[in-house]
Amino acid sequence: MLKSLNISNYALIQKLEMFPSTSLSMITGETGAGKSIMLGAVGLLLGNRADIKSLSDPEKKCVVEGNFGISNYGLEDFFKQEDLDFEPECIIRREISPSGKSRAFINDTPVRLETLKELGKSLMDIHSQHDTLMLANGAYQLHLIDAYSQSYQEKEGYQKAYQLFIATEKTLEKQLELAKALKKEADFNKFQLEELSLLNLVEGEQQELENEQDVLENAEEIKAKIQEVLGQLQDEQFGALRILSLANQNIQQLSRYAHRFESYGERFQSLLIEIKDLADSLQNEDSKVEVDFEKLETVRNRLSKIYHLQQKHGLDSIEALITLEQELADKVFKVENLDEEIENLQVAKAKAETDMMSKAKALSEKRKASFQDFSKELERLLRQLGMENAKIMMSHQAVSASKDGIDQIDILFTANKGVQPQALRQVASGGEFSRLIFAIKYIMADKMALPTLIFDEIDTGVSGEVALQMVRMMQEISKKHQVICISHLAQVAAKGDQHYYVFKDNTSDKTISKIKLLAPEERVTEIAKMIAGSNPSPSAFESAKELLSI
Repeated sequence: MLKSLNISNYALIQKLEMFPSTSLSMITGETGAGKSIMLGAVGLLLGNRADIKSLSDPEKKCVVEGNFGISNYGLEDFFKQEDLDFEPECIIRREISPSGKSRAFINDTPVRLETLKELGKSLMDIHSQHDTLMLANGAYQLHLIDAYSQSYQEKEGYQKAYQLFIATEKTLEKQLELAKALKKEADFNKFQLEELSLLNLVEGEQQELENEQDVLENAEEIKAKIQEVLGQLQDEQFGALRILSLANQNIQQLSRYAHRFESYGERFQSLLIEIKDLADSLQNEDSKVEVDFEKLETVRNRLSKIYHLQQKHGLDSIEALITLEQELADKVFKVENLDEEIENLQVAKAKAETDMMSKAKALSEKRKASFQDFSKELERLLRQLGMENAKIMMSHQAVSASKDGIDQIDILFTANKGVQPQALRQVASGGEFSRLIFAIKYIMADKMALPTLIFDEIDTGVSGEVALQMVRMMQEISKKHQVICISHLAQVAAKGDQHYYVFKDNTSDKTISKIKLLAPEERVTEIAKMIAGSNPSPSAFESAKELLSI
């Protein structure tokens, strides 16, 4: 419930603070004093869009803050899903900066407006005489019937089955589209796959083939150069090894004369060993190189095929061709197995649809079973509210399955005897709608989670005994729910546990709206003014006292 409300710098409100009763609070005031402005500020807490024009002082920011007690609302999962800290007392704050930027906070954590709207549904229900569009909406009427018939379990079961059916249907449609596309290119994919598969491509093969081709193409020159180098190294008279061996002998003799020449000998010996090893390696390479024009042609042909496929597919490596081959193989495999997969999905869809329709019919039957009781109870309440000839009927039509089921309903209403009930959007005056909406809220108070209900001049168009009956029903609702009522009727305002008075203050340069919690004596005066005007007579005061004492 709403424990406190603070508004600053909003429209005509400079600073406003109120602490509503836990049961029934009344708010009265002159027309244009700021009652609707206050509701606009409350709407910001529920996620309504902000407007920079709402700032009273364009140089300062607007702040609206509400403190809600939520310990018994079962909102822990919501806070966990939104990654918010749960506290028994929840503080919601909206800020509008002079630049027009709007920010929302839940327990000092910034949140999106969508999050605020979702939370607001569990905190407050604001209803006014003009709120007719929602009541005329078929989805909202289904929501009312589900609440009245307590069909939440059936609806939850149906919606899970519906979601499974839709997901299966989408998967099947996707597979059918894929099958159509794949089958269209199936022959081409098979040809490309066979072309790639015939090559038996191996990762790293291209580099090896290119290296081998270089060697084979230059085999004669390579062997000639190797032989020339070997001759320069190994010639018995003038070869480098012969000359170096003689030099080595001299170096070794030097080390006999002085120890400091020993290191030179070691270095020269290592050099000689390295050159001998180099000669042996060249000798080995010479034996590997062969002039083989047939093998060269084989290598050239394979590389040519590889280059051709790379150019054809716009690829630049063996690895990319292998990846393409695997992708083509997957597509061909899918095409060959699509019929079986599609058949399995069709079976799954049919099963999901059967289960969905079974649950949809169960939900529909429970809804329809409540139509008569709902209509009769609503008619009874409307008679209590002065509409003796009110008639309620339920129009039902079976429709294709949707997230709300297979039912399309319309609440039909007439307030006049002998007139056939019609859809709500086509009938009912403002006063009649006020009473109809109020009666529905009264019924739903015990069926739905309506923590704080705000009625904005819901008593418009009624008076006398009807108004008294309406406020008695408000008192009944307030035993289980917090109720805040904005009223212009004295007999209604007199029945609240608290009475707030909204008024304009013109003592400064700019008119501002203020709110005041009336003391018992002040309350008598305000009720008397509501009865008889700004200068109430003694009898008006007596009437006010009588209303307050009843």
